[in-house]
Amino acid sequence: MDETQFLQLIEQHQQIIHKICWLYRDSPEDREDLFQEIVCQLWKSAPSFEGRSRFSSWLYRIAINTALTAFRRKQPDLRYPSVLPDMPAGIPDDNEQMERLRIAIRQLNDTDKAIITLYLEELSYQEIAAITGMTENNVGVKINRIKNKLHQLLQQKK
Repeated sequence: MDETQFLQLIEQHQQIIHKICWLYRDSPEDREDLFQEIVCQLWKSAPSFEGRSRFSSWLYRIAINTALTAFRRKQPDLRYPSVLPDMPAGIPDDNEQMERLRIAIRQLNDTDKAIITLYLEELSYQEIAAITGMTENNVGVKINRIKNKLHQLLQQKK
């Protein structure tokens, strides 16, 4: 993959990167830094992309791993605001239920946050398993547990 192809693919899939940044960073500056770090890691990893999976699945794997690694390195002061910052374009944010769901997702641990994000992007269990390194069966179990936890969190907020 040459530089032009890489940049075109990043342009086509930048919403995925924005979603990951939004989930793992609170401030716009931190999201911007993470976005740049993810793109850098994607570029470094580009020679390893063999096309056996969809580009978006490969991108998710790199982006989530980078977000988690950068998170462990930086250890920012985490504050969970009662109102979340604006979501990237293309994600509805005008509805109270969606806002409550976003707040609940932000309260999940990093692994659960990644899994539910991939699930909400309508990736198959097989694709989620490939990205996260879990078995498909484990992905199914985790998704059911995450749904239950989100349900509990949403019930608490009423």
